[in-house]
Amino acid sequence: MKVNGTYIKAEEQMTVGSLLEQQGYNRMRVAVEKNGEILPKAEYDSAFLSEADELEIVSFVGGG
Repeated sequence: MKVNGTYIKAEEQMTVGSLLEQQGYNRMRVAVEKNGEILPKAEYDSAFLSEADELEIVSFVGGG
């Protein structure tokens, strides 16, 4: 699977939510695009991943 342009191995039965946790992302501060479509946050724990998937994960950073 490809995440932000880098190939990583998808673990069996891995969801978007578990990938975000594994990679250290705060799920409330990211937007995820899976195979060209924005994935609603409500689907992070039910969207399973495969080796053919492509994800783009964008983090939001506050500042002032």
